[in-house]
Amino acid sequence: MATRAEKDAAILELVEDIKGTNVLYLADASSMSSEATANLRRACFNGGVRMKVVKNTLLKKAMERIENKDYSALFPTLAGQTAILTSEKGNAPAKLMQEFRKKTPKNVQPRPVLKSAWIDEAVFIGDDQIALLATLKGKEELIGEIITLLQSPIKNVISSLQGGGGQKIAGLVKALEERASA
Repeated sequence: MATRAEKDAAILELVEDIKGTNVLYLADASSMSSEATANLRRACFNGGVRMKVVKNTLLKKAMERIENKDYSALFPTLAGQTAILTSEKGNAPAKLMQEFRKKTPKNVQPRPVLKSAWIDEAVFIGDDQIALLATLKGKEELIGEIITLLQSPIKNVISSLQGGGGQKIAGLVKALEERASA
């Protein structure tokens, strides 16, 4: 049994682990063999996902200590063995779990099970959410798409002005000005 000081240190370490991220997945890997768990950890490391097996009570206390983030919707999923997965990208842990499952034969049960996920204050509960989570786009991807969409009409206007159509547009603007002054 850990001493009170060791538990407090573990809670503070968990607070630091989850405080700085907007992506937190809770998974259950208890049905997996040690070899499969080692393979999952290796895949996490290679995929830029941090994985840590934690005690539920310590994780709950750590979540309660974090200000400005409400993790209470995840508390009911804190049962059994829990592994936290954190990442910079919201869909990285889900994609990683999907890939890991594809590599594992369907008749073999030891596969990671998604308990819940907390992404930018949105809560997803249950393993059936993994396909949805894997398709989520990150903030950077969405901003990139918006910028591309905004640039497209501007490029069309600029190319029209620079091409032969520029004289037509200038002629139309001049005709409109003359009408307004008349």
